[in-house]
Amino acid sequence: MVAEAVKEKKIKYRKWKKENMKEARKEYKKSRRNAKRVICSAKEKKQKECVNDLNDSEYQNEIFRMAKQMVKERQDITGINCIKGASGKVIVDDKGIRDSWKEYMEKLMNEENEWDHKISAEVKE
Repeated sequence: MVAEAVKEKKIKYRKWKKENMKEARKEYKKSRRNAKRVICSAKEKKQKECVNDLNDSEYQNEIFRMAKQMVKERQDITGINCIKGASGKVIVDDKGIRDSWKEYMEKLMNEENEWDHKISAEVKE
């Protein structure tokens, strides 16, 4: 039912773009509203089924799986996928990336810079 409504909407859209007529645009808008209505009712039906399943005792672990999935879907995708470690190997797992960054930052912050201990600033009183 949903696939049919979406397919009809796509056909009407192509027809409207090809003909560029007001009637074709009206037909497209009508089919677009219908597709939205069908999709919304299908989503609502699926949500009701999920809620009914979660009330059943054998689906208690599904609650935690769904919550974990929802949290994962809402995470930002700005993280780094892979880096090269100090040895030149490519690291892809999260723990390895964190350890590599930690090692790099410790080396960077604890490195001693050589200087000649001469201060060339004038003292003002």
